[in-house]
Amino acid sequence: MGFLKGTAGFVRFAIEGELPKPFWDFVAERVTAFSFKDIDDTYDEFSIGWVSIHNMFDSQFNFASYANGDYVTLALRIDERKVSPAILKKFVDKEEERIKKEKQIPKISRTMRTEIKERIRVELMRRAIPLPAVYELYWNVADSTLIFFSTSSKAHTLLEDLFKETFGLTLIQQIPYNTAEHLLDEAGTTHLARISPAIFV
Repeated sequence: MGFLKGTAGFVRFAIEGELPKPFWDFVAERVTAFSFKDIDDTYDEFSIGWVSIHNMFDSQFNFASYANGDYVTLALRIDERKVSPAILKKFVDKEEERIKKEKQIPKISRTMRTEIKERIRVELMRRAIPLPAVYELYWNVADSTLIFFSTSSKAHTLLEDLFKETFGLTLIQQIPYNTAEHLLDEAGTTHLARISPAIFV
């Protein structure tokens, strides 16, 4: 659930790397280059890219909808075709039974079973509707931080990879200690370094 929809969980990242100039021209070019590509009318199993936070079907970003003051606001969209293992097993077993009856054989070889399973998996994957997932993010350009509205470790990995590929910048997930280092002045940072962990039990 993203920020625009109400209650949300999020993770904070720091951004490492030098921002290219002119920055907004660079963002426009890179966001468009890595925008989401629909796979509804294809047999592709996976697609990932950027869309507008206001509309998951908007990957054109008319009027630079991602630019909001000192913030870049985007949504990461991931579409994936999946086949349930139980459904796959059902159709594989059904096909094996059909072949055994057709060929009048009591058992199917391991090689043939593997071929049947892969063929059925491809057929079911082609019929499956891609499941969409959309995650909002807010990139504060002024202080090089990013808020990502998901606590999924898989989504974090995909975000880090796509962000690096798109902008050439590295995301570093922030724990409370790192966040404090970012917010405190020099005296506070020195004091923070002397703090040791404690167990409150």
